[in-house]
Amino acid sequence: MSFKAQHLPYRNTHSFSQLVYHYLDTDVSLQPYFSYQPDMEGIGKAIETRKFSSANRNALVAELNRQYQKMNPYQAVAKNLELLANENCFTVCTAHQPNIFTGHLYFVYKILHAIKLAAQLKSSFPEKDFVPVFFMGSEDADLNELGEVFFGGEKMNWQTTQQGAVGRMQVDKSLLKMLDDISGQLGVLPHGKNVMDLLRRNYVEGSTIEQSTFSLVNELFGKFGLVILLPDSAPIKRMFVPVMEMELKEKFSAGAVKETLAGYPKSFRIDSFGRDINLFYLDENGRNRIEQKGDSYFIEHTSRQFSREEIIQDLHAHPERYSPNVILRPVLQEAILPNVAFIGGGGELAYWLRLKLVFEKAAIDFPVLILRNSFLLISKKWGALMKKLDLGVPQLFLDEVTLSAEWVRVHSGLQLMLQNEKEELSQIYRKMEQVAGKVDPTLAVHTNALLVKGLKKIDLLEKKLVRAAKKKHEAAIREIGFLKGELFPGGLQERIENIMFWLAIHGMEFLDVLLQESSSVEPRFTVLKEV
Repeated sequence: MSFKAQHLPYRNTHSFSQLVYHYLDTDVSLQPYFSYQPDMEGIGKAIETRKFSSANRNALVAELNRQYQKMNPYQAVAKNLELLANENCFTVCTAHQPNIFTGHLYFVYKILHAIKLAAQLKSSFPEKDFVPVFFMGSEDADLNELGEVFFGGEKMNWQTTQQGAVGRMQVDKSLLKMLDDISGQLGVLPHGKNVMDLLRRNYVEGSTIEQSTFSLVNELFGKFGLVILLPDSAPIKRMFVPVMEMELKEKFSAGAVKETLAGYPKSFRIDSFGRDINLFYLDENGRNRIEQKGDSYFIEHTSRQFSREEIIQDLHAHPERYSPNVILRPVLQEAILPNVAFIGGGGELAYWLRLKLVFEKAAIDFPVLILRNSFLLISKKWGALMKKLDLGVPQLFLDEVTLSAEWVRVHSGLQLMLQNEKEELSQIYRKMEQVAGKVDPTLAVHTNALLVKGLKKIDLLEKKLVRAAKKKHEAAIREIGFLKGELFPGGLQERIENIMFWLAIHGMEFLDVLLQESSSVEPRFTVLKEV
């Protein structure tokens, strides 16, 4: 197994938002909305200013040890759990929901990025220790997203009647049926049996999705020292009670977001963001919104009702019943971890960049925001087709129509673009415009309008030339379509495909390859081609 890496600037992929590009370019208009630059110097400053109480550290370590007590942790994990008890130990965190079977490829990429960055920070700041942490968002109730997975281009959905937080759902016969279906695809691959054994070990009927994801992620990344944190627990939520109480009493986060968005750069589109109370109530009835009317609090879709005094008492007695939404979940994460860097995708960075004032009002330190790693994986088969078609890596990121037209222009041996002819025509009309203008100024305007019409007709002729040339290269154009369809199956590969397919081909060592090629703070897109 051998792969060759090639790196591209994110802009050259044409696959990310303008917000991401401007953030990576340290756009001055965005700087009020984050605390530190996303580089080693910025992380160094975050380390110097990071405050984390010994009480919270002790509570965190105690709860992590409790969560790991049912399994024999990897030696690297056990060591990191010990290190977390020390004041000079910090975390590098990434977060994700418990997508079944790890969901999309970027689930794995962001975890490996956290592992790589933690190791790099130890080299850069040897007097400190750094632990990579996976914060599992198991309270998410979006089953349509978390229960979807792609194998070999085929979309599969978990058909279950369970409702509420996905992490609390149980592995049922429907999910086991999915494993049988997946086995039909992966079982024939070189390491398919090992992958299916891995999945069946960790998805056992009756276990929760949270437990299954915990054990699967631990088995995949425990050897690298990754610590998994399950925040859906009373001890973890108890550390966050002061912030949640302030939210219930003052609705402080909604006001902070509204104030932020009032001054946010207009060039970046703002969706509807957050609610008056950015907490859910999580119990046997599901994960439902908390609404306030006057001095009373209501749990949507239930008959539960509290006075202000009653809901505060309930919060202190049962903090595990209170679940932050997208606004307060990042604040919870930073409140319970000695974190200095958060690794997230473009969508995650977009909402984090609207939360700095929320963090300030909650008196929680804001971490360095690092855009997660991205990969495009190219197997030998598709690498061979690229070579046959004489296509370079940057060309792959052109849309199929543009790529096909560019390929035909380069490889047809014919002139298909008429730029020189356009310039010659423009010169002729400019001369006529001068002559006509001396006779009647209005004729100069008419002459210029004729030029515009003439250039449009040449544009149409160019398109006809390209279409005619494409007909002569139909086989190559079809192959370009196959290539694009395989490498970009409806979008970036990492947003569709699942890691288990690649592990079934190359074995668990493929994770070591990905880790080796992962970046730490360098913002770059990596194309990994099998050779």
